[in-house]
Amino acid sequence: MAMDQWEEEDFQESWDAGTLRRMIGLAARRKLWFFGFLATVALVALSDSVFTYLKKMVIDESITPGHPESLYWIGGLFIVLSVLQAAGVFTFIYLAGLLGERIQYDLRRSMFTRLQELSFSYFDRTPVGWIMSRVTSDPSKVADLVTWGLLDSTWAAMSIISAMAFMLYLKWDLGILVFLTIPVLVFAGAFFKQRIIRQYRKVRRVNSKITASFNETITGVRVIKALGREERNLREFRGRTDEMYQAGFRAAWLSALFLPIVQGIGAVALATVAWFGGAQAVQGAVSIGTIQAFIGYVTFMLWPVQDLARVFSEMQHAIASAERSFSLVDSHPEIVDRPGALAPESLRGEVVFDQVSFWYKEGEPVIEDFSLRVSENESIALVGPTGGGKTTIASLLCRFYEPRRGVIRIAGRDYTTLTQRAIQSRIGVVLQTPHLFSGTIRENIRYGRLDAGDDEIADAARVAGADEFIRTLEKGYDTEVGQGGNRLSTGQKQLISLARAVLVQPDILIMDEATSSVDTVTEALIQRGMGTLMNGRISFVIAHRLSTIRRASRIVVVEDGRICEQGTHAELLCVRGKYYRLYTQQFRMERMREIDLGTEHGLLGTTDPSPIPSP
Repeated sequence: MAMDQWEEEDFQESWDAGTLRRMIGLAARRKLWFFGFLATVALVALSDSVFTYLKKMVIDESITPGHPESLYWIGGLFIVLSVLQAAGVFTFIYLAGLLGERIQYDLRRSMFTRLQELSFSYFDRTPVGWIMSRVTSDPSKVADLVTWGLLDSTWAAMSIISAMAFMLYLKWDLGILVFLTIPVLVFAGAFFKQRIIRQYRKVRRVNSKITASFNETITGVRVIKALGREERNLREFRGRTDEMYQAGFRAAWLSALFLPIVQGIGAVALATVAWFGGAQAVQGAVSIGTIQAFIGYVTFMLWPVQDLARVFSEMQHAIASAERSFSLVDSHPEIVDRPGALAPESLRGEVVFDQVSFWYKEGEPVIEDFSLRVSENESIALVGPTGGGKTTIASLLCRFYEPRRGVIRIAGRDYTTLTQRAIQSRIGVVLQTPHLFSGTIRENIRYGRLDAGDDEIADAARVAGADEFIRTLEKGYDTEVGQGGNRLSTGQKQLISLARAVLVQPDILIMDEATSSVDTVTEALIQRGMGTLMNGRISFVIAHRLSTIRRASRIVVVEDGRICEQGTHAELLCVRGKYYRLYTQQFRMERMREIDLGTEHGLLGTTDPSPIPSP
C-alpha cells in the first residue's frame, strides 16, 4: 500500500526548548487566562506547604506544651485556607478547560489554513491518513500538555520551591542534606527522558501509518474485496500494530522502571530525615513538629518527581505531536504569488505554452520543450497514450504546478505575474472522477459561486443536462448526495460537476476524460452540455471518445511530453500517422462493442465490423 513507500520525517533525537516555547506560546496568546491559570496553580501549591507548617504549629504550640487554646486560631486559619484553596482549584480547572479548547481551535485553524495554501506537490507525496492524524489527534495532545501538563509542572515546581524554603527556614543543615538527593533525581530524569521520547516518536510514526491504512482500506474496500486482498491487508495491518505495540511496550517499561528508582531515592531522603533529625530531636535540638514538617516537605518534593514518570511520558508524547503539528504549520507552498501580482477580472485571450518543460522528479521529464498557441474561442483535444503528459499539461495551465523551464502566457501575460486565485477562479475543470462534497445537490452546484441564486443553479443544471434527472429525485435539488456523492451514479455526479462549471462561467475550460466512465445516454447529455459550455471560450479536452475528439477545433497528439502531431480530425487521418493509428484502433473497439451489444439484444444480424471510414 502507499504507506509502505512513504515514511514520516524523523525529528531530532532530543527536543529543543523552541518546541516547548511554541506550545506554551499557544496558551500565552490569551494572557489573562494564561497568567491567571499559572497564578492560581502556584497559590494552591503554596497553600499545601502552609498547611504542613500549620500542622507543625499544632504539635509544637498546642499539643506538646499543653496549650489547647491556640487550636482555635490555628483551626480558623485551616478553615480560611481550605476555602481559598477550593476557590483556587475551581479557578485553575475552569481556566485549563478554556485554554485547552482554545489551543486546539487555534492549532487546527493554523493547520487547516496552511493546508489551503500548500501546493499540489505536498498532497502528492503526503498520505491523507497522515494529514488527518495531524489535524485531528495531535492538537488534543498538545492542548493536554500545555494545560494539564503545565498544571502538574507548575504545581510540582511550586511545591518543591516552597518545601525547600520552609525546610531551610526550619533547619537549614537538615534541609541541605535532603537537597543532595535532587541532583540524583535530575540525572535519573535526564537519563530516561531521551529513551522514552524515542519510543513515543516511533509510536506516533506507526500510528500515522495505521491511520492511513484505515483510510485506504475504507475508501478502497470494493477493490480490496474484488481482488481478494483481505488476508494480505490483514497481515500488513498486524505488522504495523505489532510494531506500535512493541514501541509502546518499551515506553511503558521505561516509565515503570523510572518510578521505583525515584521512590528509592525518596526513601533515602526520608531515612536521612529520620536518622539525622531523630538524633537531634533526642538531644532536644529540634522539635517533634519540625521533624513531622520535614517528613511532609520531603513528601511534597518527592511526589512531583514520583509523578514525573506519568507527566514525562505524556510530555514526550505531546512534544512528538507538537513537532508534527508545527512541521505542518511551518510547511511552505512551492508555488507562491509574486509581490505585486495582478488579479485581472478576465483571462480572455490567447493561451501560449512557450518551450515548457516539467518534471516531478529530477531527471525524469514529463513535459519537454512543449510549445502550443491556442487562440480565443478555440477548442483543443489532447490525445495520446496513457502517461504521455496530457493531464500534466492541464495541471500546469491551472498553475497547480509551474514549469521548470519555459513560460505559459495567458491573455498576453506570463501567468506567474498573476495571482493563483485569479487564474484558478477563472478556469473551470471537469474531472474524469468528479468529487462532490457532503450536502445537497444545490449546495454542490453552488460550490464555485456562493452568491448564485436558485434560478441560476437550475439554469446551469439545464444547460449541463442535469436538471431532468434531478427533478426525478424525491427532494430534487435538496437531495443529499452523501459522502463523496456516493448516493449518485458516476454519470449523475459528472452532470452535477458539469453544472458547477456552467454556473461559474469560466474563461478557460478543461475537460479531463469527462465522459470516459459513463454510459452512452449520459455521454450524450454531457456532450450537449459541453458543447454549450465550450462555445465562446478556450477549451482543453482530454478524451478518448471519438465524438469528443472529432468536434475539437484542433487535435494535439502528445507522446512522451512532446507534440508529435496536430491538426483537424480530417487532416490527421490523411497523414496516417500516430493519430490515425489511435483513432482506427479505438474505432474498431467501439464498433465491436456496439456489435456485441446489438447481437446480445438481437438487433444485428452480423458480427462483421464496418470498415474504417475514409477521411
